[in-house]
This record gives sequence, C-alpha cells and structure tokens, in this order.
Amino acid sequence: MFKNDLQRIIILTTAFFLLAASNTIAQSENKTEQLEWHTDLMKAHELSEKSKKPIFAFFTGSDWCGWCIKLQKEVFAKEAFIEWAKKNVILLELDFPRNKQLSPELTAQNSSMQQAFNVSGYPAVWIFKTIPNKKEKKFSMDIYGSLGYPVGAEQGKEEVKFLETAQEIFLKKLLDNKSTK
Repeated sequence: MFKNDLQRIIILTTAFFLLAASNTIAQSENKTEQLEWHTDLMKAHELSEKSKKPIFAFFTGSDWCGWCIKLQKEVFAKEAFIEWAKKNVILLELDFPRNKQLSPELTAQNSSMQQAFNVSGYPAVWIFKTIPNKKEKKFSMDIYGSLGYPVGAEQGKEEVKFLETAQEIFLKKLLDNKSTK
C-alpha cells in the first residue's frame, strides 16, 4: 500500500511541475504577443514618422539562433521591456531563418538591412530613424546605436541591463543632437 501511495505522490508532483512549466511558457508566449513586431521596413518607417519614435530593428535567426531565442524569452517577454517598447520604439524583426522560407521581397529587404548595418552575428539590435530621399527612393539612417544580448546581466534580470543600455543609447543621441544645435 505504501508503494502505491508513493507512486501517486510522485506522479502528482511530476504532473504539477509539468503543468506549472507549461503555464510559464504559455505566459511568456502571451506576453511577446502583446508586442507588435513588423517585418516590413516601409510600414515601420511610416509608423516611425507618424509617432516620432525610432525603429528598433531586431536581427534574428528565429528558428536556429539560441541567443536570439534567449533574448526573446529573457528580455522581450518581460513586462518592463513590453512597456518600454510600446512607449519608445517601433519594433521591426529582420529574420534570417534556416527552416522556413521568406518571400523573395522580405529576403531581399532583410539582406539589404543586414548589409547596411554590417550585421555579422545574431542577435543584433539597431535603433535608428529612417530619413527618406524621395528623389532617389531610398532611405538614409539616423543611427542611435546598437545592442545585443545583455552579457553579464544578473540571471533573471536580463531585461534590466538591456533596458539600461537602451536608455544610454537614447540619452547619448539626445546629447549628440543638443550639441549639434
């Protein structure tokens, strides 16, 4: 009888932990769904001009890059980042997947942006504003700065270091703009 009770306890405990883990994963996925990520640079440009917010371009290998997935779970899914992003930036995802096919237009756009920012590793984040040159039908970029995974951050508080770095980029841009006036 004792053996059956012990087995039931083990099974119930295991089921509880599995349920808790799946609930945590689902909550993380739901939080990232609160963010509006764009994939079209033109759409991000229009929203940036309208809102006066810079573009936050996330260069990722969504289906193969472990650090990209880690950045999404440990920073982008956190409430502090979600609030900051909604208030401060227009989100643009520039994906370089290995196991799914993007449209030729999206592949060309993402490759062009990768070359423009000289991105050679993932994840990479660039914050910038687009300045249209209507005559040549091209953009120039007013670059704020770049950041990546917050290396050296306290475990479980990666979003804190990431947001501190992002705020430093915004502050530096503000000071640079004031000094040129």
